[in-house]
Amino acid sequence: MSKYFVKWRMDPTRTPVNPEERVKGWLAMAEMVKADIAAGKIKDFGIAAGGSWGYAIREEASEAELFTALLKWSPFIGFEVTPVLKVEQAVESIKKAAAAAKK
Repeated sequence: MSKYFVKWRMDPTRTPVNPEERVKGWLAMAEMVKADIAAGKIKDFGIAAGGSWGYAIREEASEAELFTALLKWSPFIGFEVTPVLKVEQAVESIKKAAAAAKK
């Protein structure tokens, strides 16, 4: 399973001006995040104190699966996605690079 650092940002042009509509939308999105956490797709989630952006650590089988998962947030949320390695993967890569350098 691949791991991804996902930085997300709300699109302010899609945020309702009406406070009741805005709160309703935010709470609905929070429930969607909680469902992804319960399903094991989101491993960590945070929102900046300013409220308009944050991050998630996601695990997906493939980039295509991640793309599909993020589509449900369109057009309200934009994403910047970075694949990341677990520490064990990084150590293995370092060892491989060191072995290759000795040849």
